[in-house]
Amino acid sequence: MQRMMFSAVLAYVIAVVLGKLLLPVLYKLKFGQNIYELAPEAHKKKQGTPIMGGLVFAGAMIATVLVMNDYSGPLTQNMAFAMILMALGNMGIGFADDMTKIRGGKNKGLTAKQKMAFQAVLALAFSAYCYFHPQIGSAIEIPFLRAELNMGILYIPLMMFVIVGTTNSANLLDGLDGLCSSVSLVAFAALSVIAGALSLGSLGVGCAAMCGALMGFLFYNVYPAKMFMGDTGSMFIGGAIVSAAMLMRQPLILVLIAFWMLMSSLSVMIQVTYFKKTGGKRIFRMSPIHHHFELGGMSETRIVAMYMMTTAVLCLITLLGVL
Repeated sequence: MQRMMFSAVLAYVIAVVLGKLLLPVLYKLKFGQNIYELAPEAHKKKQGTPIMGGLVFAGAMIATVLVMNDYSGPLTQNMAFAMILMALGNMGIGFADDMTKIRGGKNKGLTAKQKMAFQAVLALAFSAYCYFHPQIGSAIEIPFLRAELNMGILYIPLMMFVIVGTTNSANLLDGLDGLCSSVSLVAFAALSVIAGALSLGSLGVGCAAMCGALMGFLFYNVYPAKMFMGDTGSMFIGGAIVSAAMLMRQPLILVLIAFWMLMSSLSVMIQVTYFKKTGGKRIFRMSPIHHHFELGGMSETRIVAMYMMTTAVLCLITLLGVL
């Protein structure tokens, strides 16, 4: 447990320093945000705010794990490294998306087909890794029931669906200053506690490092944001959170700890379906749902606080069901 606490502190310090160093570089390179033309009016002033801030917490987390990780076992079975590789793979997709937007000068990155193709390959690889891992296999734990469900070979396609859904949901949640980072740091705090309770030391270090790194990043991302994480960061978060849950054999807890990520995706799907079925009518003022709250008069800081407190309560419920 002490190693996890040291990891969180170290990652926080590294993230604060990296943010200080990276911010002027992003301005110099003109890696600024292109605001979507249909975005809420209040977002127009954010045009040009540096993106790719996800490099800050990704770098802090990776550096911390390299220092604090337990190297006693085989590296091929090291869960912290597996988590990092999965997160980096997703970050690569996000980075390509961000660069496409920057070069095009518009808020349009990779096409949906391009993203899905890369994500499917990555999801297949990681699902197969977990399936053949001696400590994971094809069974998942069912929270609150203290039981497990062995899915056999179906584990791979089902987990692929979970991976792609979670990473895209994390991407959709990144729509307000400090929203995705604050919600995610609470989720990773809960994941670190679970990993520690399950004696998954290296994975606990990875989750604690993510928590500390996101706290450091919030120094620059809290309203009014000095930098955005971009798809580079949100995809890294999505990959890290879903891989951590799978490595713990606890993918079902994502329904609770990643609740607002999933709600972001669900609100978009509901909005698009209803819009097509009714010839242009909408259920939400705007989707994802955090924009619905924003257009209803709630400030960004109030929405972030609401999301963060809700996530904290859901994480406590998760701990009751798992520990």
